[in-house]
Amino acid sequence: MDNLSVKWNDVLHDMENIVTAVSYDLYIDTLEPIRVDNNKLILLASTLQNKNQILKFLKEKLCNIVKLHFQNIEDIIILDPSEKDSYISQEVEEEKEKENALDPRNKLNSKYTFDTFVVGKSNQFVYAAARSVAENPGKKYNPLFIYGGVGLGKTHLLHAIGNYAIKHNKKINVLYVTSEQFTNDYIQALKADKKENANKAFRDKYREVDILMIDDIQFIANKTSTQEEFFHTFNDLYQRDKQIIISSDKHPRNIETLEERLKSRFTGGLIQDIQRPDFETRLAILQKKVVQENYNVDEEVLSFLAENIDTNIRELEGSLNNVILLASLMGKDRATINEAKETLKDIQYTSEIKVTADKIIDDCCEYYSVNKQDLLGKKKTKNIVVPRQVCMYLITELLDIPLMGIGELFGGRDHTTVMYARNKIADDIKKSKDMEHDIKELMSIIKK
Repeated sequence: MDNLSVKWNDVLHDMENIVTAVSYDLYIDTLEPIRVDNNKLILLASTLQNKNQILKFLKEKLCNIVKLHFQNIEDIIILDPSEKDSYISQEVEEEKEKENALDPRNKLNSKYTFDTFVVGKSNQFVYAAARSVAENPGKKYNPLFIYGGVGLGKTHLLHAIGNYAIKHNKKINVLYVTSEQFTNDYIQALKADKKENANKAFRDKYREVDILMIDDIQFIANKTSTQEEFFHTFNDLYQRDKQIIISSDKHPRNIETLEERLKSRFTGGLIQDIQRPDFETRLAILQKKVVQENYNVDEEVLSFLAENIDTNIRELEGSLNNVILLASLMGKDRATINEAKETLKDIQYTSEIKVTADKIIDDCCEYYSVNKQDLLGKKKTKNIVVPRQVCMYLITELLDIPLMGIGELFGGRDHTTVMYARNKIADDIKKSKDMEHDIKELMSIIKK
């Protein structure tokens, strides 16, 4: 058995464990691996209908499993029988030419645009900043640093900036990479036999650009040499007014083992956080997804999902896909609330957790023995300031309320005050066992 077949059998084994038996037998087990080409696994579906079903409902899961077993695979391509010969003889060669051109714009996902990004209270400021940068790269907000949790839209915004800039200026040179890709490129340059040529090629790639976007910068935190090279790359671009855009899962000052000089550079521009979407935004995201994918689904399904999944956009859209898939497997033309409840039956619905801003405020007042009027007011004594900051931190952690909205709860304070309080308590938790204990105790009290 050749290497391709061995790895494909491993993929089949894993897929059998994560999809329904019907999905596996009808769609996955009937796929035939053809070849690996240009970091893509080419698969042949038995029919056009099977291909369409896999692309619509199973591709993301299949692609994730493929990446576990095939090194350097970036995507999968599924062909129907009529496409097999023409694809291998013609389209693969065209794809090779595109890859060999090394045009960084090919790395951008055309689906990620400002038009497909749903704007709500939780992300309106970061959206406005991203739009401004895309319209005037290097002129304003440089660098732009975007941070937030997994699946909230950071990568979408980076791609949207690149796609917008290219659409409005065909000559602009845009480069989007992950920090892992930057690190790998740097290591390859160091290992090359002809180091001088390799180093020049590396620096040309990263410095001869008009817009450089680095996704998930936190992953270079422990890599001293990579940080050194990125520092010089950053300075070179910045001094020539080239736009730098960076994303991370946390504020730069909270990235452990990141060099201080890089933290200083990152905080020298505009820092914007992207928060978990509120209910209205989650519902709008699902409604847009239904239109884009032409799903046939009851409106109450969307409300149900939006109410019960508040973690991130990726999980929200994934749950909708699973609802549609379940309805299809049951032979239904339209997904209903029954499929939604079945899909989420193992998830504890957020509606069962009666946590409100008022409850958090009351519990904090009781825990610290302070007056509610003082907590929400203007007093700045230490015995009030710390409980107030803790309360702000807990609201940002437990509820989908924009920073401006939280500021309004605390006497009309500015959103930057809330941001400062949240970041300060997050730092204190790491440094102080007492603060860590207080937060754990309060979390337990609030969720009772």
